[in-house]
Amino acid sequence: MMTMEYHNAVLLKETVDGLNIRPDGVYVDVTFGGGGHSRAILSRLGPNGKLFAFDQDKDALANTIEDDRFVLINENFRYIKRFLRFYGVKAVDGVLADFGVSSHQFDIAERGFSTRFEAKLDMRMNQDSKLSAFEVINEYEEGQLRAVLLQYGELRQAPVMARVIVSERKIAPIETTQQLKLVLKPFLNHRKENKVLAQIYQAIRIEVNQEIEVLKELLLQMPEVLKVGGRLSFISYHSLEDRLVKRFIRNGMFEGEPERDVFGNFEVPLKKVGGLVVPSETEIKMNSRARSAKLRIAERI
Repeated sequence: MMTMEYHNAVLLKETVDGLNIRPDGVYVDVTFGGGGHSRAILSRLGPNGKLFAFDQDKDALANTIEDDRFVLINENFRYIKRFLRFYGVKAVDGVLADFGVSSHQFDIAERGFSTRFEAKLDMRMNQDSKLSAFEVINEYEEGQLRAVLLQYGELRQAPVMARVIVSERKIAPIETTQQLKLVLKPFLNHRKENKVLAQIYQAIRIEVNQEIEVLKELLLQMPEVLKVGGRLSFISYHSLEDRLVKRFIRNGMFEGEPERDVFGNFEVPLKKVGGLVVPSETEIKMNSRARSAKLRIAERI
């Protein structure tokens, strides 16, 4: 099969090293994309090792790896436990995730992920999904829009932005990325235009793909999916995701604190391995997408 143009995997060695791979182990790459991380895992597995990969984007299927030890599942990784059970696997030795949008998705104009191109409002990672950026912009109530922009884009001007979008779409639907830019032009200060646009796009994309809910579902399944001593190695690209991963590793929950015994101790399913890992200046120069990457590694207790 023809391999689609996908850019270099971020923190490739560090993320795969973090899994502490056993040659005969079973591993999962939940964000297959161009297959960079998967190929690195396979290179460390022996003949009895096994790798399952997930990617909900049909484009990623063009990159499948012809290897008897490899299975690519065209589904959202929120269903990890269900599909592993389908293949007769109860627990695995490691799970790798590289969240966010692949370079390929950014570079295909018609997918609508990039601020660089004129395209229909889409932003769906799964192209069969019913909810696209068009529905979010044209059908969400003002309060819903405000919440999306504020929570996922961390935009202080979210209330006014939502009001302007609702007002403009009454005149005519907002159908393209260019139309959205024109509607929000009053908020795009010339010096910070790209930064604000990136925050707006991020907010809409997270909502369209339910990225926060999906990440929570994945994390909640880790204590059951990982064998004792199994590792997770997760790369996040924005503070919302990284906070969730960090808190779950530390507390086994997303909010509040775990119950402590009379001595002040508490039990959690995971323990962190090492500290936060970020890309080197050299990697950032070679791959600008790596700039905001944060890698956290944890082990099942």
